[in-house]
Amino acid sequence: MGDPEYLAGVRDAISAGLEYGLTGIEHGEERAGPAPAALLAQARRAARSRVDLDTVLRRYVAGSALLGDYVVQGFEDGGFELRTIDLRRIWRIQATLLDRALAAVATEYRSEKGSRLRTGDERRLERVKRLLAGHLLEPDDLQYEFDAWHIAAIAHGPGAPATIRNLAARLDRRLLLVSPGDSMVWAWLGGQRRVSAAEVEELAPQPWPIGLSLALGEPERGMAGWRLTHRQARAALPIASRPSPRMIRYAKVSLLAAALNDEVLASSLQRHYLEPLTADRDGGIALRRTLRAYFHADRNVSSAAAVLGVSRQTVNSRLRTAEARISRSLDTCAPEMETALRLEELVHLSAPVSTITVQG
Repeated sequence: MGDPEYLAGVRDAISAGLEYGLTGIEHGEERAGPAPAALLAQARRAARSRVDLDTVLRRYVAGSALLGDYVVQGFEDGGFELRTIDLRRIWRIQATLLDRALAAVATEYRSEKGSRLRTGDERRLERVKRLLAGHLLEPDDLQYEFDAWHIAAIAHGPGAPATIRNLAARLDRRLLLVSPGDSMVWAWLGGQRRVSAAEVEELAPQPWPIGLSLALGEPERGMAGWRLTHRQARAALPIASRPSPRMIRYAKVSLLAAALNDEVLASSLQRHYLEPLTADRDGGIALRRTLRAYFHADRNVSSAAAVLGVSRQTVNSRLRTAEARISRSLDTCAPEMETALRLEELVHLSAPVSTITVQG
């Protein structure tokens, strides 16, 4: 270890530790008091110098053994009679003081190391947030290339960092990752070659991890694109989280994401596409179920009929009824109708629209 401050601290800690042990042997462990400040200061230096805690503690154990040998040798050289009862008292005091010192040193070491890690992570997160807000900063210390193609990912749930790192490695992408909160990560996968969000989707872990939500932005280039793809992933995250956590691409849910964040749009979709369906005797349940099956089957009548267990004629009849209720052909408003139906499932538009909240 070549750090002059650390080496000087070693000498101070040895001196303080010897004095602590001798005081305990001479006056008892209670008079010795807590572990010396020099030992705690050296624990902090060790954490900053990346010396393993195990190494630090083993040195104190070795030092305590040497102190015991030194005390016994001192008695013998001085011609004093050292009885068994005296030895037992010395070993007991030494063991008590050693335990006290080791516990204090370990606590101080972990506190310093945790503080440094948190501080570093917080500084990194703060720089990312300022860049997202449009501040002009030198981003070099983030070790990420901004003049490149980017796909943003926001993940929430167990195993989020590991899942993102695995995707970046498999795609051979540079990774920028920060954590704004518990179990949440913001990430960017960057490189000079354009990688589509569909390629990322294809590498999704199988089976999908339980409880993990992952939202992907679209490929964007440069600093402006770096910000935009993050906003896309952020907008898609509530949809990735409900009704069950999964991976979702912004391009597949852009209109739905917009409706989640726009009360006027959400209310309008409900009023113009869902409320007219309730005129049927069952309150529109059959019509909405048929429409959902139709859109889920990519607007294939035969597939929708098979899923519903009814005839093609029944599906066609219900679709014509829905068109009559909204006074529009489904061919001219399919995106709006599908979004209204998905929004109803997602946030229960039967409740007041003002209760809609958007996560993240």
